[in-house]
Amino acid sequence: MGVWRPGLVAVVAAAAVTLAGCAGSQSDQAGGGADQPYRVMITAGLGGQGALAANAQTSVLAAKAGAQVVNESGGIGGRKVELTVVDDGGDPTTAVTKLREAISSNHKPDLYLDSGPSTVALAVLPVLKSAGILSFNISPTEDTSNPAKFPLNFDLAPGPDDNARAIAEYVKQKGYTPVGVIHSSSGSGVAYGEAAAAAMKKDGIAVSGNESYDTSALDMTPQLQALKDSGAKALVVDAYGAPLGYILQNLQRLGWNVPLIGQTTVSATNLIAADPPAGVLGTPQVANLVTQVFQSTVYDAANVNVNKMVDTMASLGKIPAPLILADNYDAFQLVAAAAKQAGTTTDAKKLASALESDQVQANAKTAFLPRYHYSAQSHAAQPTVDAYRFTAPTALVNGQFGNPSAGGAQR
Repeated sequence: MGVWRPGLVAVVAAAAVTLAGCAGSQSDQAGGGADQPYRVMITAGLGGQGALAANAQTSVLAAKAGAQVVNESGGIGGRKVELTVVDDGGDPTTAVTKLREAISSNHKPDLYLDSGPSTVALAVLPVLKSAGILSFNISPTEDTSNPAKFPLNFDLAPGPDDNARAIAEYVKQKGYTPVGVIHSSSGSGVAYGEAAAAAMKKDGIAVSGNESYDTSALDMTPQLQALKDSGAKALVVDAYGAPLGYILQNLQRLGWNVPLIGQTTVSATNLIAADPPAGVLGTPQVANLVTQVFQSTVYDAANVNVNKMVDTMASLGKIPAPLILADNYDAFQLVAAAAKQAGTTTDAKKLASALESDQVQANAKTAFLPRYHYSAQSHAAQPTVDAYRFTAPTALVNGQFGNPSAGGAQR
């Protein structure tokens, strides 16, 4: 996805969470061996402040829920999952240090999960490759999904091309043309801006302007004025955290009453789901906003897999952020399905090959995304457009928008 996930900043601490014991009967090539628990290590910036910490906590909570659900079904290849949670502070050096310590100990992980940002993934992936450890990543870049570079890594989060393709389809259905795009100047923002322009062009939608802003800026009025002057009939927004607040304020001051379509970075910003003064829910600033989420981020009483994920997460603790950060839940179901087909839990290469199988992807009872589309050529998530939803902001109930008890509507 280029990088669309926000960075997580925190102090360094460590905590281990043991969810199960041991079982199994296979030869030892990876971490603990078949007579040991299936060891999973997840790092996250848990000690941060505000939304950054909330997102990390939600990511870890999803992993805990995924481990519990798969253990209730017998574990991975008969081995019960043991999950260890480590606070990496969102710092690549800390993540690498903690990972190396785990590898050199008697508790080498069979599986590694991250919670972002992409700088952490890119730092740990060479270490994981060298150690032969299977991994899943929630902050994709072009390299993280490239099996030629990292054959044992798979991206759980969709990339900028996937997100842009879904937004272009939504824009086309709404008949908005031309559209404007505003995005951050970060690597992830630039990647999204390029992807959005390409997706719109492919769908025959005119882009009247594509503006970039500095993430440290306090005023995006010049970029918004340029887009307004370009004649844009709708505005696609890439913004996370404080920059989103400035964009919404600046739009109001300009008096520009234009449909707003937020990409997933907007959905991950609690500002839109909180009442004033902490947020802007129910104010004119978000009256024209719909934001891009996944089907699991919108309440649906009939979605059995998603409801199991949400109920399990809620039973383990408060869900502090939108479920757009719940990717890691699916890693356990994917590996369980791969182990069943491959007949091993210890051979990472065979597990990776199985994950590339259509049958494994179809059999995995995933919830964050309904289906993954890995292949030998790409380890990107590549969801179809029906995996996405566009929802008006509502209060969050267990990390989901659109719960009837919270008001708001899906569009």
